[in-house]
Amino acid sequence: MKLLVTGGSGFIGSNFIRHVLTAHPDDRVVNLDKLTYAGNPANLADLERDPRYAFVKGDICDGTIVRDASRGVDAIVNFAAESHVDRSLMEPDAFLKTDVFGVFTLLEAVRELKIPRFLHISTDEVYGSVERGSSRESDPVRPSNPYSASKAGGDLLALAYWHTHRVPVLITRSSNNFGPSQYPEKVIPLFVTNALDDKPVPLYGDGRNVRDWLYVADHCEALRLVLAKGRPGETYNIGGESERANNEVVQTLCRLLDKARPRKAGSYADLIAYVTDRPGHDRRYAMDIAKIRRELGWQPKESFDTGLEKTVQWYLANLERHFAQAAA
Repeated sequence: MKLLVTGGSGFIGSNFIRHVLTAHPDDRVVNLDKLTYAGNPANLADLERDPRYAFVKGDICDGTIVRDASRGVDAIVNFAAESHVDRSLMEPDAFLKTDVFGVFTLLEAVRELKIPRFLHISTDEVYGSVERGSSRESDPVRPSNPYSASKAGGDLLALAYWHTHRVPVLITRSSNNFGPSQYPEKVIPLFVTNALDDKPVPLYGDGRNVRDWLYVADHCEALRLVLAKGRPGETYNIGGESERANNEVVQTLCRLLDKARPRKAGSYADLIAYVTDRPGHDRRYAMDIAKIRRELGWQPKESFDTGLEKTVQWYLANLERHFAQAAA
């Protein structure tokens, strides 16, 4: 199978490309990435000479570039997105452009070129805050910030193309990913990098906002399975079944860092700083993953604790070298 992976130099996209080329050696990948701040060439630097891998620098909003990159592929896997809630509060126009118009551009290419599969990667945040229970794929979307609204818009547009044009769309909605090479603006890498620099570790509000955590390698395995066996027009929730409050996550991180690289003055927990909550901060996300388990036989393998320990060890070993390459 030949894949066009958009946003493949980012955190999840690069892990997915690496998973595909390792677990499916006959696959080939074209990586189309704009290389914004979160797209790091260092993530895939070791694949540059692999004949199965090719890189194209470009924006998914550019129809000409998208069509040229899409010719001859068997599927498009779309990771390209503006994805940070805090940034969406300040620059919502960029989110609407990439997460909605960019999806439209890709859908048009799939329709015109008759590409057999289009896998669109979305998020549990489109369901909005869940006080009790878990969100199912059939639940209505109720986004509460510009980021989640833009992602919901892309989801709905993709489903409209399925119903109207029978474009072979597959949508996945995942919970919070964590693992190696994540850009340090998201919760876990931000906490780790700040702590290692002896800077305050910011924690919004009372720290009791709850998220479900999914190790990125498990996510990538699920995505390849959905791409191969999922039913067009369907949405699949992908979660780690590991709900944790943010304050619990940061306390666990501090304990791991205390063990791996003791701080000169006290514990890393001394750096935790509670800050003013952001506007519209959803209290809890939770998804029911019974559908993907029932239909495709997938379930997460990595526990939160073991995955977090692997993640911390990766940052301790790679942080300075990895992100210095990105800045160069």
